[in-house]
Amino acid sequence: MPRPSAQQQHELDALQVEVLAEMTAIGMLDEDGRRRLDAVPLGVLRSNATQRHGVTRWSGDGQGRLMVDVVDLNPHLLNDNWRDYAAFVLFHEYLHVLGHRAHDRTFRALEARWPHTTAAARGKAFTHARRLARASWHWVCPTCDERYPRQRKGSGRYMCRRCKTVLKDVPSRDIE
Repeated sequence: MPRPSAQQQHELDALQVEVLAEMTAIGMLDEDGRRRLDAVPLGVLRSNATQRHGVTRWSGDGQGRLMVDVVDLNPHLLNDNWRDYAAFVLFHEYLHVLGHRAHDRTFRALEARWPHTTAAARGKAFTHARRLARASWHWVCPTCDERYPRQRKGSGRYMCRRCKTVLKDVPSRDIE
């Protein structure tokens, strides 16, 4: 896994302070929980990640218990444009660290306590932005003009989800 640059580590550290303060303010952390989260190393995912926004990495301790190795965030979250969403992603990963491993009803109820609801809703926009940035091709529907950013040509093998027309390959450089 890549190591964060000095600038990324600075952003991660500032984000951690912000998220821990927010979790404490909304009554989700006591001193013990805060110490546990403060001790978790923060890192970055590979820069070409499009689907994954954050991940909590675990390893066994040899006695059947899981230990947190690191919480990694997508490096493209570490800027002012995505700061609010980055804080939500770190909050989400911290819920995993605190023992809520499954995305079940309890986890979603805890996640819903994050006070910045507009930030939590930005996940699809972030995924779309990452796909656009990585796309070499756009599969374009000649009927409805729906566009699907992709890294490979479709070569006529795919159809539009909306109108079932065969998609055309258009290089990203030709998309305005």
